[in-house]
Amino acid sequence: MKATSNHLRHAGLPFARQRDIFSQMILESPLLTDALHRLHELGGESSKFWLVSGALYNTIWNRLTRRQALHGIKDLDIIYFDSSDLSWEAEDAVITRGADVFRDFPLPVQIRNQARVHLWFEKRFGQPYAPLRSATESIERYSTIAHCVGARLAKDGEVTEDGLLIHAPFGFDDIFSFRIRPNRAIDNRETHEIKATRALKFWPELRVQDWDTPE
Repeated sequence: MKATSNHLRHAGLPFARQRDIFSQMILESPLLTDALHRLHELGGESSKFWLVSGALYNTIWNRLTRRQALHGIKDLDIIYFDSSDLSWEAEDAVITRGADVFRDFPLPVQIRNQARVHLWFEKRFGQPYAPLRSATESIERYSTIAHCVGARLAKDGEVTEDGLLIHAPFGFDDIFSFRIRPNRAIDNRETHEIKATRALKFWPELRVQDWDTPE
């Protein structure tokens, strides 16, 4: 069953207001606050890990359509950036530590070092991928505008009103508008289409823009 039009009540609001609402909803989610505190534990003093994409915007959609908290959420996507050691062994060691920190978490967890993405992306997706300079830069290349969001708890010395740092290079309106619009930073057509098809099965309220449709 589709939600009523009330699920769009935050669409079109100013950026700052949407940011505050987004942050409040994330911090009111027991699932995500647990995940964010575990990330903080995993990162220690560096706080270099970010929770990104699906679990964040899916939580907003579930809240606004009054669905169960875990509805449609496939996993937790966690990113970090460490260019000091680009070996798979170093990344795997972090993944192993993360598996221990999240050992009793109710969702699978995927952890990826964004400094290594360019080493495997072309083999997997068939096109080159320019090396990244930070974890948050990768968020700007996700296939869909609504997917381009990350969050982590602030560390000591980082000033926020609610203790949550959010990176949303394209803002929040696509999330609150239930809009699936392509991000053409790179040719992510296939990923955009696959994820849009899946999302519609869980949130039929969504409006999907085809990759070839002009802005």
